[in-house]
Amino acid sequence: MPKTKRVAPDPTTKAVQQYAAMQPSLRGATDAFLELITGLLDDAGINYLSVTGRTKSVASFADKAARLEDGEPLYPDPINEVTDQIGIRVITYVHSDVAAVADLLAGELTVLDDRDLGVETASEGRFGYSSRHLLVTPNANDVPADHPLLGLRASVQLRTVLQHAWAEFEHDVRYKGTVPDEHVKDLDRRFTLAAGLIELADKEFSKIRDRLRSSVVEERGPADDLDPRLDTKELASFLAGIYPESDWSRPDHYGWISGLLLELGIVSFDELSGLLSTLDNDAINDRMGYKYPPGAVRRLDDALLAVFGHRYVDLHGNSHRTELLEKRLEKLRAQSDAPTMPS
Repeated sequence: MPKTKRVAPDPTTKAVQQYAAMQPSLRGATDAFLELITGLLDDAGINYLSVTGRTKSVASFADKAARLEDGEPLYPDPINEVTDQIGIRVITYVHSDVAAVADLLAGELTVLDDRDLGVETASEGRFGYSSRHLLVTPNANDVPADHPLLGLRASVQLRTVLQHAWAEFEHDVRYKGTVPDEHVKDLDRRFTLAAGLIELADKEFSKIRDRLRSSVVEERGPADDLDPRLDTKELASFLAGIYPESDWSRPDHYGWISGLLLELGIVSFDELSGLLSTLDNDAINDRMGYKYPPGAVRRLDDALLAVFGHRYVDLHGNSHRTELLEKRLEKLRAQSDAPTMPS
């Protein structure tokens, strides 16, 4: 009986099989990248709405791997050329925070690719999809040789909340719905109009935040005798006056730093103001060598570290980041004239 000749799978099928085998392990790497990037954002004090992650499904990989351009495979080597196998999405409130996140990631990770699709669209004289896409990997010189993410890449998508709403709705309509041919041109026009309005709204949101940040509220409401912590809204306003060049931090971070101030026994803005007036903020900035625009809470965090040293590191509210604070303290005390007090 003649033997059946075995036909080798085509390159795309082989790549899909290979991806299917490795996809379960990529889920753990996705979680690790999500934790890493969220930690970087929180440490920097950058305000954001959400950070999410996903591992590309096998079906989605297969669809992308099979794409053609002029009759030729768009990805001749899908395993290496389909770079969004691990995807992280950061949603911010205003456009300036997109740039801040990109600067932060460029300072802390190796950026293999950086595309601002909004800029590309605008350069063509159009309104439409706006999103910044980074391809990142850990710095080989900054992590141990056995680091679980070493050699892996993550596609990081950065958008404002308005850009995200437009992109998600447009994708849902175009790719999941059925649009009659007679409505296509009108639909294109309406999406273009909406994209232009969103760009305008993003600019207005930025102006609103800048106006509020530059206007420090001096009047304070009555103290809450049941909660001795500094009021978070008042603290946000106070820090906007102390650090006018810094962006707002996440709302929950003001509550967190207020708890640390309580642990230090600081329960009035007069006390905090007097404490901060003793510091040389420029010297702290120079020693920290920020690679990104730090948020207001991060600036206060470093100021408290400069003043209280190891006492601040050892606070209960800092127990989850002792090692990180120790490294920062080394930077602050790298020179003999560092603006610190004995701890």
